[in-house]
Amino acid sequence: MDRRAFLTAATAGLLLPQPAGRPALASPARTLRSDPFTLGVASGDPTTDGFVLWTRLAVAPLNGDGRGGMPSRDVDVAWQVSADERFATIVRSGTATARARDAHSVHVQLEGMEPGRDYFYRFRSEGRLSPAGRTRTTPEGERPLTFAVAACAHYEHGYYTAYRRLAQEEPDLVVFLGDYMYEYGPGGYTAPAGRVRTHTPGKCRTLADYRLRHAQYKSDRDLQAAHAAAPWLVAFDDHEVENNWAGPVSSSGARDFATRRREAFRAYYENMPLRRDSLQGAVLRVNRRVSWGRLACFHLLDTRQFRDDQACEDGVRAGCDARLADGRTLLGPGQWRWLESGLHGSTTRWNLLGQQIMMAQRDHKAGPGREVNLDSWDGYAAERTRLLQSLARTSNPVVLTGDAHMHHLADLKTDFDDPDSPVVARELVASSIASDGDGYRDRTWIAEALQENPHISYIDQRRGYVMARLTRDEMSVEFRTLDYISRRGARARTSHRLTLPAAPDAAAAAQAAAPPG
Repeated sequence: MDRRAFLTAATAGLLLPQPAGRPALASPARTLRSDPFTLGVASGDPTTDGFVLWTRLAVAPLNGDGRGGMPSRDVDVAWQVSADERFATIVRSGTATARARDAHSVHVQLEGMEPGRDYFYRFRSEGRLSPAGRTRTTPEGERPLTFAVAACAHYEHGYYTAYRRLAQEEPDLVVFLGDYMYEYGPGGYTAPAGRVRTHTPGKCRTLADYRLRHAQYKSDRDLQAAHAAAPWLVAFDDHEVENNWAGPVSSSGARDFATRRREAFRAYYENMPLRRDSLQGAVLRVNRRVSWGRLACFHLLDTRQFRDDQACEDGVRAGCDARLADGRTLLGPGQWRWLESGLHGSTTRWNLLGQQIMMAQRDHKAGPGREVNLDSWDGYAAERTRLLQSLARTSNPVVLTGDAHMHHLADLKTDFDDPDSPVVARELVASSIASDGDGYRDRTWIAEALQENPHISYIDQRRGYVMARLTRDEMSVEFRTLDYISRRGARARTSHRLTLPAAPDAAAAAQAAAPPG
């Protein structure tokens, strides 16, 4: 079975137990009325010797109480990890408990695996077998890496064909940068072409609401295919809780926001392949580092939980001097120290910042004057300058971004208004998987936007994702787009490609600059 056939079979749930004589999961009598693996399987946060395996049991995922139709008791879930896709060579197995208090989610955190290799995994519970997934450990050296960058998947706005196409590209890793689900009630945020599908009832406010909404999204087979194809690195943005929330501040003025945020975090953890120590009371830690051997380090940021409130009452505005204040923070003091330490202590060839909101300055007003999005890094300009100064001292930095619902390619500078200011990093902004519907290609609008922002060289308003291949010497990037998502079946095409060469090693540069003899 080749890799693509495996992905198709795994997503369809067709990889079944092997004949007698081969290791198989135990099959106790069925006591659940139907298949509990309706939400698929996932893996994430790989290391050189392990990864996290995830599933959540739900026999009726759209039950209104958010419990997935599961009984109030805990349920044992057996798991297997195999060296091959047919599960002929089982290398690890065990049993986890899917607890009712955790919405019957399972997080298996494995260590002791071999570095730099593929593994296959599956679960069984009460006589039912899950689909299989593929995951991998990270290498120890400088093995090339192919990864996808994706964000923003509003369920009502379109089908998840982009997830299906991403899975078919067979990346080693998927980096998802926020807005995995949206909290709005049905029609609460309408795409230009209207709704293709309909959210579960009501805006998400309670733990049950968030659990139910996650279950609705996870029920999508195209999303399940993307999770089964590769391990994911996930981080939330705003809609996993509430639009444009900032630290302890609700954008809607909700008095119960602390409770709402805590319960949204809990539901997010229950539905993601995160490590068990990610959820720490009312705090969900998603800022972390994941290394791909000596080739690259992913520095994943949290640009919501520790930020100051947006200046000037938020929005896209002109003339907001408060956004320039030196003391304003987006990352918070603790995360800032963590990031600085990681960047300056990094020994990898490439350093990739995975974060949620556009870092490049973006003037939204054509002609004289300037209007900026105060929810993005433009609303925290002084801290952005300090970060870019830090990136200037970092080995081969590249910023990976979501949120904007459009592809962007931008040069990052410490002074965006100075044409001679050196480029310290490049920013790759992934368009949305589904948010804002089919998308379009308004060439006149794009030309005006590029003229206003000369440090931005490419914009595309269609749906899609970014594919990148990383080696020691270069990063090859393809911006992938789909012509439509209001119906199924669109192809993914490369709308723009580029190659980012690695800067020479400091030692090699010094040697080259030394006088002869």
